[in-house]
Amino acid sequence: MTTEQTPTPANPDLTPRSLLKRLQTDFPVFRDCQPLAIGIDKQLQARLPDVPRKVLRIALGIHTNSMRYLRAMEKATARFDLDGQQTEEVTEAHRTHASEAVRERIKADIEKRKAQKAAEAAAAAEAEAERRRGEKLDKLLAKFGRPN
Repeated sequence: MTTEQTPTPANPDLTPRSLLKRLQTDFPVFRDCQPLAIGIDKQLQARLPDVPRKVLRIALGIHTNSMRYLRAMEKATARFDLDGQQTEEVTEAHRTHASEAVRERIKADIEKRKAQKAAEAAAAAEAEAERRRGEKLDKLLAKFGRPN
C-alpha cells in the first residue's frame, strides 16, 4: 500500500484520495481547480480538525501537482480561499514554476513513450530474428536431416 492509500489510525477509511474527493465536493475552489491561497492548509485544518495533518498535506500535494492545477496556475492571476474569495495575486515566479513543471511532465511522458516504443520495436525485431532462425533451421533440417 502506498503512502497516498494508507488509511489513518483515527479514521481508517480516510485516505488522501478520499479526502481530495471530499474537498472537491465541499469546496468549489478545489472542484474548479482554481489557484489556492497561500496557507490554505491552515484554513482547511481549522475547518476540518478531524483530518490528520499528514493526510491533508498529501491530498493537497496530489491536487497541486495535478496537470489540471498546474495548467490553471500557468494562466492564473489571482489565488482563492475556501469560500472562493480572491486573496493575493499569483506571482510570475509561481506561473513560471507551473509552466516548467508542465513542460517537464510532458517531456518525461514523451521520453517514456519513446522508451516504450523502442522496447516494443526491439521485442518485435527479436521475434522476427527468432522466426528467421527457426526457418533457417527448418531448411537445414529438411536439406541435411535424416529421414525418419
